[in-house]
Amino acid sequence: MKAAVLREFKHPVAMAEMPRPEPGPGEVLLRVHACGVCHSDLHVADADWDPLRKITRLPVILGHEIAGVVEADSGEWKAGDRAGLPWLYWTCGECEYCRSGREPLCAQQMITGVTVDGGYAEYVKAKATHIVRIPDRLSLVEAAPLFCAGLTVYRALNQSGIQEGQSLAVFGVGGLGHLAVQLGKARGVEVTAVDIAEDKLELARQCGADVAVNTAAGGRPQRVDVAMVCAGSVAAYQAALNSLRRGGTLVVVGMPADPISIPAIKLVGGEIRVVSSAVGTREELKELLELAAQGKVRCHVSTRPLSHAAKVLEEMKRGALAGRTVLTP
Repeated sequence: MKAAVLREFKHPVAMAEMPRPEPGPGEVLLRVHACGVCHSDLHVADADWDPLRKITRLPVILGHEIAGVVEADSGEWKAGDRAGLPWLYWTCGECEYCRSGREPLCAQQMITGVTVDGGYAEYVKAKATHIVRIPDRLSLVEAAPLFCAGLTVYRALNQSGIQEGQSLAVFGVGGLGHLAVQLGKARGVEVTAVDIAEDKLELARQCGADVAVNTAAGGRPQRVDVAMVCAGSVAAYQAALNSLRRGGTLVVVGMPADPISIPAIKLVGGEIRVVSSAVGTREELKELLELAAQGKVRCHVSTRPLSHAAKVLEEMKRGALAGRTVLTP
């Protein structure tokens, strides 16, 4: 099969002929129809995050936003079933985190496109227990980015505890942020989109944002109950913290290279909560895909051939991509 392979950190992925995976007991083979390009792929390739660098298996096929079709019958899965594979390739199901519905914290987890080969390829092998069915009403291209970008912000909203009628500010209207805007509206909250680029704020308006604020033009959001940062920017975190009402919640999603600083007096004086989100569970993914099938959230995607994987990652590094880009083998 053809695949885009990362052989060395800080080097571009390169197309190669690779052996087609052979599924073993309890595994399925997916023919990949779409694989989203996530910023995490870029961080893995550039060895930006030390914990992931230490566990990344080189050479490796990147990609963890995978949507495809089951190739052959395997247990409950039948040939032709539409399914996808997320960041969490496998979790043990037995530890305290798995048993309490927090499988993203499983210490034994295997990670798609990091510890095992991912979806920048024509085929990918997966655990039958950890792929998720894609509703027929949802295209595979639109479904792919939901397996990480959508799932991450969906869980982040769950973690925030936001309630209908409250207010949410989304800082950074990129691949994650434009989905957070839609998911906020689906929960019946007032959504303010905050960015420094007018084209991204226009995308936020198209996604249903009630208010769009351009901080580069001097705009400042009004006080909100929940501020979610989807940008990898320290300045975005500072602005988000300043936008919160007393008793508000700061949701950490975007990961800047530099540490964020939160003054204790601000946290204590305003009783501010800080929560974070690491991808999501299979159950949350099923809920999200159903919302998408109902038309309540729609990822703005553009498609590129698999052979463009290195070019897409380079464009992502330059900040030249809008919405979410999906590779189609």
